[in-house]
Amino acid sequence: MLAHFWVAFAAFFVALVLGEWQMVIRSPLRDWIVNPELYYRSVTAHGSAMGYVFPTLVAMGFGYAIVDLALKQPLAGRRWAWAGFALVVLGTVVAMVPVAAGKASVLYTFYPPLIAHAAYYIGIVLVVLGSWIWVALMSVNLRVWKKAHPGEAVPLAMFANLAGAYLWAWTSVGAAVEILFLILPVALGFKSTIDAGLARVFFSWTLHAIVYFWLMPAYIAFYTLVPRAIGGRLYSDAMARISFVLFLVFSMPIGIHHLFQDPQVGAGVKFLHAVFTAMVSVPTLLTVFTITASVEIAGRLRGGTGALGWVKALPWHNPMMLAVAFSFILLGFGGAGGLINMSYQLDFAVHNTQWITGHFHLIFAGAIVIMYFAVAYDLWPHLTGRALVHGGMMKAQLWLWFLGMIILTFPWHVVGVMGMPRRMAYFDYTNPEIAPQAITVILSAIGGLMLVVSGVLFLLVLLGGHRAATVDLPEFRFSQPVHAVARVPVALNGYALWLALMIGLSLVNYGYPIAQLVGLKQTSVPAVPIGGTP
Repeated sequence: MLAHFWVAFAAFFVALVLGEWQMVIRSPLRDWIVNPELYYRSVTAHGSAMGYVFPTLVAMGFGYAIVDLALKQPLAGRRWAWAGFALVVLGTVVAMVPVAAGKASVLYTFYPPLIAHAAYYIGIVLVVLGSWIWVALMSVNLRVWKKAHPGEAVPLAMFANLAGAYLWAWTSVGAAVEILFLILPVALGFKSTIDAGLARVFFSWTLHAIVYFWLMPAYIAFYTLVPRAIGGRLYSDAMARISFVLFLVFSMPIGIHHLFQDPQVGAGVKFLHAVFTAMVSVPTLLTVFTITASVEIAGRLRGGTGALGWVKALPWHNPMMLAVAFSFILLGFGGAGGLINMSYQLDFAVHNTQWITGHFHLIFAGAIVIMYFAVAYDLWPHLTGRALVHGGMMKAQLWLWFLGMIILTFPWHVVGVMGMPRRMAYFDYTNPEIAPQAITVILSAIGGLMLVVSGVLFLLVLLGGHRAATVDLPEFRFSQPVHAVARVPVALNGYALWLALMIGLSLVNYGYPIAQLVGLKQTSVPAVPIGGTP
């Protein structure tokens, strides 16, 4: 568990520094670098580490901790777990070498017909294979537990953990198919053309649902760690289970809303994906209601009275309390921006602008990552046997991350509406049309610097935990619901029904556009190798 977390946080910090470098370079604070291609190397490394390596290792490490702490059983398949970890680390190194060499500047979205060095894609495949071992181990360990506890309710933390594992197993299929059957044959020299439209559709299979895979550890923390950590109880175990199965079903068949401006997909399919994208708001709103109610219970147990007196009574000195409050605020702003992106009409105004970058960072780097910090703070004493003693540093770190994320992303939304494109290497601020945007880029660079400082504090807190005095800890507990769960409906104690719905809806929403594109002739275009001659 510690190995997974430490490699995850190391990759996170390197990517964080690269992100700040990109903002400083794009700003008028300093002269532009001679070679713009260096910028795109950095963007590819930043996105790949943050998108594939960091959250995957956090989910894997947290999943193994849940098996140990919620199921209270030794991990079955420990050697396989180490093998999966080794594949993720090996894949990361294999992928990043060509990125650093300037042979794989395709961002983490691959961008066909751009073609990177084959080692980049092979590295990504190795990371996915390592994560699939984790998925299999989660399923195997649940089966072992059920055999020893026939008829009992699966602990909520493990039930939610399986939702994340199964979601990742299915959503990663899209990118895997794209790489193995469309991109690698070109990267290895067997073909010179690629069907870029079909490749983008397959990647959309992964592109949005992967966000909900990143989200799962944060939501598990919302339901199973926050109420206990702040001295309260979970408002509803059933509501939690319903939220996770709805995420599993509705997160998959929605990715084509990222292709609203692409001509290879028809308007009917785009409308269908827009409708299902709106459905994802249902489990989100259920979560907001349930966790807010759980927090209110904690406030009232601490003596809070009246309509809002419970808010003042909450333990605001507790890092978990700060983290969930900040996460919800950032989730609110990010979700509001997402409503714009999912609208077929409104997306025209913000597509491929800095608005998208702002929305994406509010959700992932804001609402999700801040809960990753909270998970680490909560688990670290139980993983190390030592106390985390820097409480003041924890609170300062969370405040810096929250404020830095707002200062970083709000200007991006403003200039996005003004039309500033994203992923541009540099801007000519002497142009009178662009000059007014310079201040927003400077603000974003300041916000990014705050995030880097916050990242340093986070690592210092964890390192300090390894050097602190050993402590005798009580048995680790997950949050308990207000009403004890005597039995759980069969549908909310397993995943057979929900996996069938997830797969069925995915095949319905993607089957037609994929079959249509596969059936078309002469849709391939010449591949453009990175670092070579077009």
